[in-house]
Amino acid sequence: MWPLYAAGFTTAFGAHGIAANLGGHAQGAVTSLLVLGGLLALYDGAEVLLKPVFGTLADRIGARPVLLGGLVAFAAASALYVVADSPGWLWAARLGQGAAASAFSPSASALVARLNPAVKHGRAFGSYGFYKSIGYTLGPLLGGVLVWAGGLRLLFAVLAVLGASVAAWAALAVPVVPPLSKARQTVLDLARRLADPAFLAPTSALAAATAALSVGVGFLPVSGRAAGLGTVDTGAAVSVLAACAAVVQPRAGRALDHGRLATRTGITAGLLLTAAGMGCAMLPGLTGILVGAALIGVGTGLITPLGFAALAAGAPAERLGQTMGAAELGRELGDAGGPLLVATVASLTTLTHGYAVLGLLLALGPVLTVVRRRPAGG
Repeated sequence: MWPLYAAGFTTAFGAHGIAANLGGHAQGAVTSLLVLGGLLALYDGAEVLLKPVFGTLADRIGARPVLLGGLVAFAAASALYVVADSPGWLWAARLGQGAAASAFSPSASALVARLNPAVKHGRAFGSYGFYKSIGYTLGPLLGGVLVWAGGLRLLFAVLAVLGASVAAWAALAVPVVPPLSKARQTVLDLARRLADPAFLAPTSALAAATAALSVGVGFLPVSGRAAGLGTVDTGAAVSVLAACAAVVQPRAGRALDHGRLATRTGITAGLLLTAAGMGCAMLPGLTGILVGAALIGVGTGLITPLGFAALAAGAPAERLGQTMGAAELGRELGDAGGPLLVATVASLTTLTHGYAVLGLLLALGPVLTVVRRRPAGG
């Protein structure tokens, strides 16, 4: 399992480490905010388009070769910029990294499910999420140190070594998991399966959690600066969010496996806690920001392992890769949609109203669930 956790760390560290340092340290390539936005969107756009494709491929030929191919391609794409070091090749390297992550990320999730019995899925996905959270946390921090020490090329060089090392480790340690035989699936069959509540409910919760996480990381520092706080204080808020998410995930997974926490209860509590965190972020000053960050971290930390465990339990074993790829697509849409929603509302009103709108949407899911379960006439 450790190489799979390392793969999760790699995709998170690579995504946030570079994204957080492009604007300030790639002046030759980033000539405007529009160019910066394009470079950031290139990575995410590749993931949105390709994760379902590579997930389906993992079901067809096996998740292990797709995992290894993705890690090798990630290392090669990272090395490309180290060798070329020009603005044009930065675009190519970033696109290659996003396409490669689209291959090894859903494959790693599928292998986590295949290599663990159903009774241990909660703990396995909780641990996987923990190491991804560590990658998200260290990406901007360690990435900034590397860029300060040796420029953007050094960061890409470290990512190339990391991708190659994890690929070699996975080749030695991850067992061969042959694809399972499967019945022919039509487009209509796929649409029905993806519209089934067993897939739609946990995927929607994962998308909501990712949306809140992205908003917290991106906009809580903005609120801090508006309140007159320094970079240390605002950086601490983001660190609190990531740390809470990292700590909660394995514990939530273990509680699920041991029967102390039900999936529906945990996801509902996670959504409500995340919504409450958005409410606290509306309060002025450091206290509101820190409490909001902690609640968002705890809420998303609850949702993530429970959502993935529910997907693994409800998916046909022979189509785990496709299921995880489609679920990752939902998360990517939340990752992009949450900040876009908050930014749009903030541009029309204030950032406080943006938090409020997202918080209401997060709380709406549990409320609708209660309404649907209420007996007629009750």
